[in-house]
Amino acid sequence: MSNKKSVVYYFHPEVGNFHYGRHHPMKPQRLQALNNLIISYNIHKKMKVVELPRLGAEELMRFHSEDYVNFLQKVSPATFSTWESEMPKYNIGEDCPIFEGMFDYCSLYSGGSVEGARRLNHKLCDIVINWAGGLHHAKKSEASGFCYVNDIVLAILELLKYHKRVLYIDIDIHHGDGVQEAFNNTDRVMTVSFHRYGNFFPGTGSLYDLGFDKGKYFAVNVPFAEGIEDDSYLRTFKPVISAVMENYQPEAIVLQCGADSLCGDRLGSFSLSFQGHAECVAWVKKFNIPMLVVGGGGYTLRNVARCWTNETGVLLDYTVPNTIPETAEYYNYFAPDYILRPNVPKKFPNANSEEYLDKLRIEIIENLRQVKGAPSVQMCEIPGSAAQELESLTNDEIDDELRKVDAHLRELGEDPNGPQVYLPKRIR
Repeated sequence: MSNKKSVVYYFHPEVGNFHYGRHHPMKPQRLQALNNLIISYNIHKKMKVVELPRLGAEELMRFHSEDYVNFLQKVSPATFSTWESEMPKYNIGEDCPIFEGMFDYCSLYSGGSVEGARRLNHKLCDIVINWAGGLHHAKKSEASGFCYVNDIVLAILELLKYHKRVLYIDIDIHHGDGVQEAFNNTDRVMTVSFHRYGNFFPGTGSLYDLGFDKGKYFAVNVPFAEGIEDDSYLRTFKPVISAVMENYQPEAIVLQCGADSLCGDRLGSFSLSFQGHAECVAWVKKFNIPMLVVGGGGYTLRNVARCWTNETGVLLDYTVPNTIPETAEYYNYFAPDYILRPNVPKKFPNANSEEYLDKLRIEIIENLRQVKGAPSVQMCEIPGSAAQELESLTNDEIDDELRKVDAHLRELGEDPNGPQVYLPKRIR
């Protein structure tokens, strides 16, 4: 793969027009402000721009349950009274309200992630960007955390058609619980989430939450306390991701770039700068693995637009000028400094001690040593020379080799005689 990446960027002129409600912190309008900045800077000319396609109900059912998808299709503000009794079943309420065009919104943001995965599968590009996607909390049969459809899970399922190992990385301030839950018991997907932990939504993602069965050690959770700053974050992020790459050797990556981990976010409590957040994106990109990049959280509109415009430049190997073009339709949103990468005052002290971060990093990297050779041996073709060598062994020697494999599997907490699971049980 050459250093110059082929990048596809998804957007739709309608995706920013949806409205969760007047006082709701999730503002799809942030996508309009973002796209306007990208056009104002002429960044769109450096990549292939594709309109977000709409995903049909049947495609959503590749992960989500039929009754839940049918509910999303039929419920609306006009039919609210008809479906009101069903809403608690699907966790619809204050955080995940009913709004006009909700299903259309879900089909649009999911369409970019799934079609983007297909482009990567067929090697039509190196990097796909879908800032409208990244809604990582949605579950199989319910909404959660402003998320109705989990476009990330759907995209990963698409990538698994062509790739043995898919890596998911999440730098949103919230734990990527919906994605981890979907792939908790398979070794074909590794989920790595860097998030705030402790009395913070969704309350999951402890260091010891490692996955189950064949997925044990394939869920990597990096729990931070509030106020973490660039140096502390990157001192953990870079070695953990490097260890993941070395031990897991993914064939495709999905990177969720939630902007609520930035300093000054309306709902967040981290202290990352625009440069620090973007350095995470640059670090993952340098491994030269086909990558789908999606959005996620981010509740200070002007900073979400700044963040993802800057990181679009990172993915293109282009340094976006710091001065916001006066031609930008949303120019006044960026007052008083009118710059792309401002220094935002920190609201929270860094509660992550160096000692804590050192212990965290050491334990995670030690756990990652358990995953070498994934996915399951049964998935791997035996190279010709190895097959010939195996044929030359005596029966006793073969039995001895098999005993060693069984012992290794038991060390990992696996049943050598158990069934091989190549996709999560919940979505098979």
